[in-house]
Formats: sequence, structure tokens, C-alpha cells
Amino acid sequence: MILGLIPVIGFSQESNLGNWFMYLGNKKLNSNWNIHNEVQYRNYNVVGNMEQLLLRTGIGFNLSPNNNNILLGYGFIRSENYVSTDQKVGNNEHRIFQQFITRQSFNRVSLQHRYRFEQRFLENDFKLRFRYFISVNVALSKPKIEKNTFYLSAYNEVFIQSKENLYDRNRVYAGLGYAINKDFRIELGYMNQLFNKGSRDQINIIGIINF
Repeated sequence: MILGLIPVIGFSQESNLGNWFMYLGNKKLNSNWNIHNEVQYRNYNVVGNMEQLLLRTGIGFNLSPNNNNILLGYGFIRSENYVSTDQKVGNNEHRIFQQFITRQSFNRVSLQHRYRFEQRFLENDFKLRFRYFISVNVALSKPKIEKNTFYLSAYNEVFIQSKENLYDRNRVYAGLGYAINKDFRIELGYMNQLFNKGSRDQINIIGIINF
């Protein structure tokens, strides 16, 4: 399983200090099948002013060992959006999604591509959305990411929706990571989210544990 804890410093409607707490899990059932589970708790401030709670799970199948995986999943999302400076409105969303992940390695460089298609059941609407995610990790102090290894990490994810403006948002991240051992890594990085109207800058502190 993978455990990620991500406090995020950024710009929100209520405060310049916000955070995300994120848990990402992947349980290997056998050489072919795996279960994904995920919890994200996002705040407008340090803690206590919730922006969004996201629960996601799914079952995946390896098309090839360690490189290509398809997954069918479900997500529940509770969002609390500001409609004025002191008033929020809550919305619930149920989401079904399908995704394909493929990975490649070239010497010190590891690449991951993720293609995700979402069917979003909102309280008063239905939307479709496509997401493309590409990430790269580059080992610095050793030929590959292993015990006591510094590495560079970066990703870009673009969101395309079916209604209104096709462009939904884009996330760009870059950071420096350190692998304490093969099962525990930490990262410090910067992420920018670019929306149709405005953007948000965030500092990410990420911990990843495999067990």
C-alpha cells in the first residue's frame, strides 16, 4: 500500500494558508489484480475549514507486470464552496471512473502516464471529464531511486470536461524528493492550478510509504 500525507500551502477564498491531507493506497491481491483506495481531505485554511472530502476506490488489473494497469473505480466527493465571503454551500458528487496507467524507465528517469475518464453524478447535473496525467522522477545521487537517494519529481495534469468550457483546469508540479529507503519517500514541491478564472499556487510536502 502507499500512504501519502500532503499538507498544501496555497491561496484560497478565506485564507492564504490551506492544506490537503491525502492517503493513497494500492493493495496487491496477486500478480494480476490490485485494489486502489484513497482519501483526500482539503481545507481552505490550516485545518477546520473544509473545502473538499474525496473518497475513492477501485479494482485494477495488470496488462503486463509493473508497467500497464487498467482500473475501474468509484468516488464520493463532498465539496463546500464559497458563494460569498462568509457563506458556503455544500454539494455531493458520485463519480465512476476508468483509467489506464503505463510506466517506462530509462536509466535514471521513470515516466508514468495516466489516462482517466470520469462520469460525474452531481446533485443537479451530470458531466463527463477526461484527465491526462504525466509524471517524471529523475534519480540524482544514485542510478535509480532506492535507499538514501535524492530525486527530482514533476508532473502535469490537464482536465477536459464535456459541458460549458471544455478546458476545466491544469495542474503543474515540481519538487525535490528523498528516498529514505525503497518503502519511504518524502518530497517538497510547488504546484500551480490554472482554472478558467484565476489560479492557485501551493507548496506540497509529500510523504509516500509502501507496505
